[in-house]
Amino acid sequence: MDARYEAASDGADHVSASYPARSDLDLDLNGDRLREECGVFGIYNHPEAAAITVIGLHALQHRGQEAAGIVSYDGRRFHSERRLGLVGDTFSDSRVIARLPGDMAVGHVRYSTTGETLLRNVQPLFAELDAGGFAVGHNGNLTNGLTLRRQLVREGAITQSTTDTEVILHLVARSKKPRFIDRFIDAIRALEGAYSLVALTNKKLIGARDPLGIRPLVLGSLDGAPILASETCALDIIGARYVRDVENGEVIVIDEDGVTSYKPFPAMAPRPCIFEYIYFARPDSVVGGRSVYQVRKTMGQVLAQESPANAEVIVPVPDSGVPAAIGFSQFSGIPYELGIIRNHYVGRTFIQPTQSVRDQGVRMKHSANRSVVEGKSIVLVDDSLVRGTTSVKIVQMMRDAGAKEVHFRIASPPITHPDYYGIDTPDRDKLLAATHDLEGMRRYIGADSLAFLSVNGVYRAMGFEARDPARPQFTDHCFTGDYPTPLTDRSSQVSSQQLSLLAEAS
Repeated sequence: MDARYEAASDGADHVSASYPARSDLDLDLNGDRLREECGVFGIYNHPEAAAITVIGLHALQHRGQEAAGIVSYDGRRFHSERRLGLVGDTFSDSRVIARLPGDMAVGHVRYSTTGETLLRNVQPLFAELDAGGFAVGHNGNLTNGLTLRRQLVREGAITQSTTDTEVILHLVARSKKPRFIDRFIDAIRALEGAYSLVALTNKKLIGARDPLGIRPLVLGSLDGAPILASETCALDIIGARYVRDVENGEVIVIDEDGVTSYKPFPAMAPRPCIFEYIYFARPDSVVGGRSVYQVRKTMGQVLAQESPANAEVIVPVPDSGVPAAIGFSQFSGIPYELGIIRNHYVGRTFIQPTQSVRDQGVRMKHSANRSVVEGKSIVLVDDSLVRGTTSVKIVQMMRDAGAKEVHFRIASPPITHPDYYGIDTPDRDKLLAATHDLEGMRRYIGADSLAFLSVNGVYRAMGFEARDPARPQFTDHCFTGDYPTPLTDRSSQVSSQQLSLLAEAS
């Protein structure tokens, strides 16, 4: 890890002129989190396919809360329900499930990383091709999506959405291969970036992962009905059996003949996204054979080993910092306490536009447990630090509750580079670690000390001795700047402005 993140620097802060002053920051705690990506789910040959898909999407809700959609097939026609909002708010009505008949279905929960939050962008997207109907849901982000889109439009394609997923529909439609699966493979060979896909035709359920396996996808079985899902927690909630992970660069085809595997890409070592383990995946999921909960606890233990603190209480920043805080406490021997209580029943819409009311809204979402922190020297443990605005508010909250000292420990390395693979990160000049050295960050958030888990510490927590710079074991560009695929859209300076000429209210 860069030495400037291991100890306070005596040099001047490296502050970007475009970074806002603390007094001007929006202190809504939701504004300083890494936004979730998306979640996908598919099931084949089950009489209650749509209802099972709804339950699976519930388990994947943490991966996207802006919209949800399901496409089913009843042997004659496809049926689609796509709604803005949470799964429970949109698919809890039995009348909605009744409009999705059939024994095959694919579903998607969305947080937009490309394309606005509009109904026409809600997935799965559907198209009528000469081979029949085709629905597709996508977790990830294509780093050449805009380039492909511009090329397709120049050649006469008519686009209906502003999401990069629509490119896949057009590429499949334009392929000249005779078999559908060959058309599908022909299409994904043109893609760059990160993708886990579930797709549905009138005969097949298809799953695919990009050649590096950046985004997760697992294969399961429910009473003999094959299932594809982003995480194992979606299998657990429906009582399905985990079969295996879909491999990086693999295409899975499920039809009446069973499960067939295709390997259309040259063999590559996998590089799954390290943030699945740090933040995105649900703690009860198993990703790449590793328990996410256990990995996060181990990261906390390694953090305590690397950056100990002389304190009386370990306090997690809920909910993302809980496993790492438990690990920190176990290694250090310092008691773990819930010094911050989170109210799970206050949504984003509660926060009002004026600053004074917004501050009160923050306190309704997270409140200090004064009996735990008053008069104590505490260690706050969180999973990551992005813009720093949340940390500012949390530290001040602890001081207002009477904490004697507030030490901050982050169970991941400093985020210095934006993501282009499906994580909604700010531009680099809005990332606190890209614009400040360690001492500058400490002063900015107001903590008595600040330390991050080192890059090699992350790898030790994952079971490796260290990061292999020649062949990195994970996709970790947010910490290292080592992007694993070409960034075609950025290098060619393709503009994402005004992808659509149509303005919609919703």
